[in-house]
Amino acid sequence: MIIIKNSAEVELMRESALLVSATLTEVASFLQPGMTTLEVDRRAEEYIRDHGATPAFKNLYGFPFACCISVNDAVVHGFPSKHELREGDIISVDVGVLKNGFYGDSAYTFAFAGTGPDVLTLMRITKESLYKGIEKAVAGNRVGDISNAIFEHTEKAQGYGVVRDLVGHGLGRKLHEDPQVPNFGRKGTGAKLREGMTLAIEPMINMGTKDVFHDTDGWTVRTRDGKPSAHYEHNVCIRKQKADLLSSFEETEKAEKANPYLDGTYC
Repeated sequence: MIIIKNSAEVELMRESALLVSATLTEVASFLQPGMTTLEVDRRAEEYIRDHGATPAFKNLYGFPFACCISVNDAVVHGFPSKHELREGDIISVDVGVLKNGFYGDSAYTFAFAGTGPDVLTLMRITKESLYKGIEKAVAGNRVGDISNAIFEHTEKAQGYGVVRDLVGHGLGRKLHEDPQVPNFGRKGTGAKLREGMTLAIEPMINMGTKDVFHDTDGWTVRTRDGKPSAHYEHNVCIRKQKADLLSSFEETEKAEKANPYLDGTYC
């Protein structure tokens, strides 16, 4: 069932989404080689709780951490661990919060200095595809229009692998609501977009094959060929002329560029 939100509910969702954005900005400010992904998770959780919210992912479906932190060939759902980050790594940080009864859910992929130009291009194209999808998130279109725009910009134009096993989703009082929002599909198909629908749009794009598998931890999803994957996610509310972007990368991008350990030149 697709749940339409009223104006007051959308503003509460915006508050949650912007707290996720602020958490990603905090992560961008402190990321550096030698940190463990457990340390990143701990500091992100502290930030969320210090700002009056609950980490949405923690204990959801049995996931024991506040963040999904996916490094290099890990696509999503990466398990924080004692693994130390290194120069040349790319790190997807996916964060959710629950505040005032509503969820926010956003993700951003960071690159350490030394990341190869081909990987930086993957990141740039993936982020561009997110906005291509958002352009189609207007009332009267269908979910397939979002999906097709992402697919056309990534797999069709660049030969990248669009992950089929994982999708974006509706968002609201539950972290995962209807409808599902795949990153591949045909124009004019899927649920019709209506004003007040709220979605988490999240391209997960692999440099090589679209195929993935679960690691032995039971959570981390990795590319089948071991090549890198990039992941970006925004929360939007459907409107008539233009999607209302509830989350923001603006401050995260500033922090990314200010951090000497990160490569923010790819966009």
